Amino acid sequence: MDFIQKEEPDIEKPIIIAAMQDMGNVGSIVVNFINDSLKTKTFRTAKTPYPTYVVDNGGYIDLPDESWEYKYTEDLIVFGGGKGQPQSNSELNALCQDVMDIAKKYSAKFIYTLGGFHTNRPLNNTPKTYITTTSIELTKQMETLDVSTTPQKSIITGFNGLILGFAKKNQIHGIGMYGELNEPEIPQYRAAISIIKTIEKLTYRKLGNTSQLEIMAQEIERKFKN
Repeated sequence: MDFIQKEEPDIEKPIIIAAMQDMGNVGSIVVNFINDSLKTKTFRTAKTPYPTYVVDNGGYIDLPDESWEYKYTEDLIVFGGGKGQPQSNSELNALCQDVMDIAKKYSAKFIYTLGGFHTNRPLNNTPKTYITTTSIELTKQMETLDVSTTPQKSIITGFNGLILGFAKKNQIHGIGMYGELNEPEIPQYRAAISIIKTIEKLTYRKLGNTSQLEIMAQEIERKFKN
């Protein structure tokens, strides 16, 4: 994994929101929304040195753009979004550790990650967001804010789970937020909206107007009803 530092942001003790594409594209939808809404600025890029796959366009191939950006604004660093995740464990571990190094460099106290939570429960267009944290004590604090914790023991794979393990190992508070979804193969804008509202509740800050995400959710629903 290659890391390119473009500038040194003048920030101290930021919140970090770090998530990558996962089921329902939830991680990417939320990260891309925050970056667009808050007009964040790129200061660092992570890039795979060699392609892990190629895209066949029907007679000719393209190389994928396997890179992910760190962006910032005021007291916030946002990492990830875009397309895909590293394909190898070594690259995934290197990426998680780099997020930890950035967190320590700028004295971040909290890392938030997020993704999809697959369930068979009928959602009726109102998915819940479940949270889990890096300690029992932190979870007890979160419960006072009227949020739902993950309902059962499970394994969380990929960047959006592993980053919490790296946060715990590096003694940084971490909170994972996972929005309910029924169809992992379809972009889940309502799960993303639910997570955005949860982030706003936990961080006491507005991230932007989600009406466009609501419109996109309705378009997806119409498409799959037809």
